[in-house]
Amino acid sequence: MPAIVDIVRRVVAPLTHTRLFRRWAPVLLPPLERFLARATGGRVQVSAILVPSLVLHTRGAKSDEPRDAVLMYTPDGHGRAIVAGSNFADGRHPAWSTNLIAHPDAAITVRGRRMAVHASRVPDGERDAVWARIERQWPGYREYERASGRVVRLFVLQPVR
Repeated sequence: MPAIVDIVRRVVAPLTHTRLFRRWAPVLLPPLERFLARATGGRVQVSAILVPSLVLHTRGAKSDEPRDAVLMYTPDGHGRAIVAGSNFADGRHPAWSTNLIAHPDAAITVRGRRMAVHASRVPDGERDAVWARIERQWPGYREYERASGRVVRLFVLQPVR
């Protein structure tokens, strides 16, 4: 099965870099993800078909209200998750990344299992190595950073007890 997923990723990944995808994915995917999350208790995500995905539970930076975002993540090999604020190559940082900066103690749900995490920004000196790890999982993903015209915020989510 992993070989099939790798082949599908290699076929689908270039499509995610098109203007059409960047325009419509932010409009269509979030409602679909929310619907599936409600229908399956958070166990099924559209994005998880191709890549490891999680639901990030934060508090709004200004409102302090609960906020959820479905994100691709990359395991770092040490039990932590790496997330990138690519925002579909939009010129603005995603709200969830601003929320993590204001409130780094958050939670994630992975395959229906919720756990507390503490977020920390990836230091500048480690960015290239982290991007290389992310791109082993999703080829060309750093192109979102180049296309956005901004430095994408990278975070490591460390589980806490």
